[in-house]
Amino acid sequence: MLCWGVFAAVFLFRKLSAGGSVTKRDRVSLIGIVIQVVGMAFVWWARRSIAEPIVPAPISAQLVVAVVAILLAIASIWMVLTAVRTLGEQWSLSARLIDGHRLITSGPYRLVRHPIYTGIFGLALATGLVLTRWIPFGVGIFFLALGTVIRVRVEERLLREQFGNEFETYARRVPAVIPGVGVFSAK
Repeated sequence: MLCWGVFAAVFLFRKLSAGGSVTKRDRVSLIGIVIQVVGMAFVWWARRSIAEPIVPAPISAQLVVAVVAILLAIASIWMVLTAVRTLGEQWSLSARLIDGHRLITSGPYRLVRHPIYTGIFGLALATGLVLTRWIPFGVGIFFLALGTVIRVRVEERLLREQFGNEFETYARRVPAVIPGVGVFSAK
């Protein structure tokens, strides 16, 4: 819960459109946001008792799951915080480009092209492991993934138009959302 509070604070207390003037915006990414929110609602909706494990297992296995969930939540918040800080004035809720927009490939952007979405997925997984029943958890992850694919495609289309071969080289080298795994390819 503390990690979700930090996550919310990052976005509530951050200027939504700091910095340069917008040169291009694609509001289709807002559809992806709505779908992601639906996914998170499913993850939070069907909560089980805190004493009820996600699957019947010995107490030692339940402790391992709890520790994994805590570590995943902490790593996810680190990913979100450092990504927002690294983006600086280029960060925005909806997909856009600003005057002087740069292709960011440092910080968490060395690991994945969309570390904020990586962090959101990590928090959703941690929450699901600790709180959610299996079926709503699966439905939530499906909608979260669908919304993420939409947002990644929109954002990467803008970046391809702006940076061309420089972005293509980066996209071939760095996975979109999951470190070490070339999934969510958004070509």
